[in-house]
Amino acid sequence: MKAVMLAGGMGTRLREETEYRPKPMVEIGGKPILWHIMKNLSQHNISEFVICLGYKGDQIKDYFVNYLTRVNDLTVHLGSKSSTVYHGNFDEEHWSVTLADTGLNTMTGGRIHRIQKYVEGERFLCTYGDGLADIDIDQLLKFHQKHKKIATVTAVRPRTRFGAMEIDQALKVKKFMEKPRAEKWVNGGLFIFEPHIFRYLESDCVLESDPLENLAKDGELMAFEHNGFWQPMDTFREVQELNVLWDKDLAPWRNW
Repeated sequence: MKAVMLAGGMGTRLREETEYRPKPMVEIGGKPILWHIMKNLSQHNISEFVICLGYKGDQIKDYFVNYLTRVNDLTVHLGSKSSTVYHGNFDEEHWSVTLADTGLNTMTGGRIHRIQKYVEGERFLCTYGDGLADIDIDQLLKFHQKHKKIATVTAVRPRTRFGAMEIDQALKVKKFMEKPRAEKWVNGGLFIFEPHIFRYLESDCVLESDPLENLAKDGELMAFEHNGFWQPMDTFREVQELNVLWDKDLAPWRNW
């Protein structure tokens, strides 16, 4: 199964970082968050990736084109018959990465629509390139295969931004709760799609609008509930929080 990565947005809420590079290239522990997502998925035997490029997509292309140089020691032989010898092994050597330019201002559904030829006739995973989670992909896939619908969305209950108080009827504060989980489920940004998903997509549609709404109306969208770790990276504060987890060796998404 291939993984389609939505990596073309401008990331305007993270302007401190995205003024100079695309959001998926913002680093956690010295590696782009996009790499962390792909590394996590690769532990579930997903090694073929289609990356939907847009804003500053050339930087993502350069990263993967020069990946051997980035991760290995090397010896360069100069002269008329120059050559390079790479020293070392790395798990990513079996990855296949398709880098597809899907347009600067294309919406999420339109980006998927434009890479149809790379996943033609196949079931595929789709996710955003700016969030981390410890979702059990194997259980997600089993759930999807069992219900036999066109699409599965991962549902999460994010932690609220602020702490909460429990107050009794006499207005006495009983206890404080540090960032409790929200009551409502939200789109966790990781999907499994069957090939029929393209019947719901147009060249410049927003995935989270008509396509998902129409799938739901047709009874073709199921939700896989995930109660574990899930963290989008929408603000500089969240970048810092993810880096703290990594630096303290407490990163829940690290399964390698």
